[in-house]
Amino acid sequence: MAIYLLVVLLLQACNKAVETKVPYYNTPDLTPAWQQGAGKHTIADFSFTDQDGKTVTNDVYDGKIYVANFFFTTCPGICPKMNANMQLVADAFKDNDRVMFLSHSVTPDIDTVQQLKEYADAHHIDSKQWHLVTGNKSTIYDIARTSYFVEDAVGLSYDSTDFLHTERFVLVDKDKHIRGVYNGTVTLEMERLTDDIKLLLKE
Repeated sequence: MAIYLLVVLLLQACNKAVETKVPYYNTPDLTPAWQQGAGKHTIADFSFTDQDGKTVTNDVYDGKIYVANFFFTTCPGICPKMNANMQLVADAFKDNDRVMFLSHSVTPDIDTVQQLKEYADAHHIDSKQWHLVTGNKSTIYDIARTSYFVEDAVGLSYDSTDFLHTERFVLVDKDKHIRGVYNGTVTLEMERLTDDIKLLLKE
C-alpha cells in the first residue's frame, strides 16, 4: 500500500511539473517540444530602426523575455485589435524590465521612423519596453518566416513580394528560443500569454 501511494505521488508530481512548464517550438509546423539541452531553434540576429530612430538589435533583447509580432500602421483590419491586446500584456508587465515587446512593420516603405513615432504616441506605447521597428523589407519578411515561423502555409516558398499579414504573437525566452504562439486578435489568448510569461520568469 505504501509503495502504491508513493507511485501515485510521484506520478502527480511529474504531471504537475509538465503542466507548469512552457514548451519549445523548433519547427515551422509549431509542434511543441519539451526537450532540454542543445538543438533548440534560436531567433536569428537582427538590426532594425525603432520609433525613436534608434538601432534595435538582438543585443537589446539579451536576457529578456519578449513578445514579437508583425503589423503595419495603416492596417484597418486586425492590427488595431492586435495592438490593443499587446497593450494589455505590456500593461501587465510595465514595471518588469525583464519583459519586452517587438513589433515589426511589414510595410517599411510606408512606416518610416516618423510614422512609427506618431503611431506610438497615439497608442501610448512606451519605447523603453516596446519597440516598433522598420527596416529592409526582405530582411523583415525573412526573419518573420524563418525565425519566428509566423507563416500559416508550412513548406511553401515566399519572398518579399508576397505580402505578409499575420495575427500571431510569438513568445521568445531569454535565450532567444520560441516558447509560445498566440492569436493576437483573441483577448482570451492574452491571458494564456501572460501566464506563460510568468512561468518563463521563474525559469
